[in-house]
Amino acid sequence: MNIFAHFSDVVSGAVSELMAQGNLPDSVDTTRVAVEPPRDPAHGEIATNAAMVLAKPAGMAPRALAEMLVPIISAHEDVASADVAGPGFINLRLATGFWPKVLGAAFEAGGDYGSSALGAGEKVNVEYVSVNPTGPLHVGHCRGAVFGDALARLLAATGYEVTKEYYINDAGVQIDVVAKSAFLRYREALGEDIGEIPSGLYPGAYLIPLGVKLAEEHGDALVGQEEQDWLPVLRRAAIDFNMDIIRGDLKALNIEHDLFFSEQSLHNSSPDASSEIERAIAELRERGLVFEGRLPPPKGQTPEDWEDREQTLFKATEFGDDIDRALMKSDGAYTYFAADVAYFHNKYARQFKQMIYVLGADHGGYVKRLQAVCQAVAGDDAQVIVRLCQLVKFLRDGEPVRMSKRAGEFITLRDVVDEVGPDVVRFMMLYRKNEAPLDFDFKKVTEQSRDNPVFYVQYAHARICSVFRNAAEELGEKMPSVNDLFQAEFNLLGDEAELAIIRRISEYPRVLEGAALNHEPHRLSFYLYDLASEFHALWNRGKESPQLRFIIGKNIPATFSRLALLMVTRNVLVSGLRILGVTPAEEM
Repeated sequence: MNIFAHFSDVVSGAVSELMAQGNLPDSVDTTRVAVEPPRDPAHGEIATNAAMVLAKPAGMAPRALAEMLVPIISAHEDVASADVAGPGFINLRLATGFWPKVLGAAFEAGGDYGSSALGAGEKVNVEYVSVNPTGPLHVGHCRGAVFGDALARLLAATGYEVTKEYYINDAGVQIDVVAKSAFLRYREALGEDIGEIPSGLYPGAYLIPLGVKLAEEHGDALVGQEEQDWLPVLRRAAIDFNMDIIRGDLKALNIEHDLFFSEQSLHNSSPDASSEIERAIAELRERGLVFEGRLPPPKGQTPEDWEDREQTLFKATEFGDDIDRALMKSDGAYTYFAADVAYFHNKYARQFKQMIYVLGADHGGYVKRLQAVCQAVAGDDAQVIVRLCQLVKFLRDGEPVRMSKRAGEFITLRDVVDEVGPDVVRFMMLYRKNEAPLDFDFKKVTEQSRDNPVFYVQYAHARICSVFRNAAEELGEKMPSVNDLFQAEFNLLGDEAELAIIRRISEYPRVLEGAALNHEPHRLSFYLYDLASEFHALWNRGKESPQLRFIIGKNIPATFSRLALLMVTRNVLVSGLRILGVTPAEEM
């Protein structure tokens, strides 16, 4: 049950009744009527702006219209009282008897509670990580990886058809660089002293196993070949080897993509068919969106390699971009942007309606150009959404962390996961809005205290699991089945701490939908912390007041009702944690 949707119907019914009475014109537009939590919880559980937005078209004062709506809304069985606030807002306090119905609906829904059909099956592509296949993932990739994966899970939980995609940047010069670096390690594996790795190549020890593998497969056959002969072999080997490392790094963080898309595939052509890039550019050219022209020099200091020359350009400025974009380099090769055009074209051909790109904060300049491509290719039939993730500062007890292992001069993502575990990494990466800077302190994220949100939420789930283990031991044959708990007397839950949990549970469907619509999985992290806080408060109440304990052998009805409450609470914690990609802990 989504209580806000439920009371939206209640308010709509009251408005319809005023229309039927002739107190409101039938033509009044009600689409702007909102039903949501009040800003101050002391004012009740539900607030509506109905009188505020309907007054002007109805030719009435907002408070006067609110006074007419209040008696009708107050008469509903689920409303204890309705009051006019300020210039005409209406605050509702809900009837005590309404909360058992909420708990019953949540219990009946089980693990599906909170999920919705909001997305109506709309196809969404979420592309995230998409790191060059030149080595292990470093910590700079961590936040975007977690955010993208959680966002994809969130959208799937709210009715969207989601594809989680990784774009392999396997067509650029960086692949030649890593191939040449691997060739050195290959020669090293054959016994050659390669000395210090030359500047410009990848020095990381992670390529040593690749060198050994190449030596085993090819012997010394590649040593005497010309670079043009061995380079394609090393390119393919390096890409495959590094993508295996990257997949392993992602799996350690509980991330698995549905599709790995090769950039090189956009460049490939055959004797009887052009490449996808050629076809995408040809289509734009036919529509008059490609021309030969000159670009102004970049703002600020002009790069040494900047050329004032005629280029093949896309008319990006016609679609909101700051400048037109180059499609070809001076040597005739396609630019990275040309591949972006073809890649979007490919996604659109796969019938995605939303293309979400999760990028680092340093890629802010990509927003307008990607949106311009979308407008040029798809018009209003599709949407490009770019979500930027700010940097993470890694600390240990307040001091910057310097970890450098086998990868070279950077901290690997695997270093972090191996030290604190994937659950801690994922939850903490999602405990701030993606556009806000984040401090990750290794000491603080492993503390067992309320100040450590991941521990606090995990501990709530573990405590509930312990209650059920204790109940099975204490109640023996009287231990209730799920069906027994569904038949429990939910109206026995009348303590304020118990009602606080039910109120918080009632918010879950709205939290999920709001987080999905706004692409803000951190809302779910905050919600889970608040739900855990309500549970821990109830746990402490039971320690202080024996009559509020979860298991009271002499009072089976109360025990059953409280176990039912805990089962629903656990379901919501499990649901939320799984969307975040965090494993619920059963013991701590």
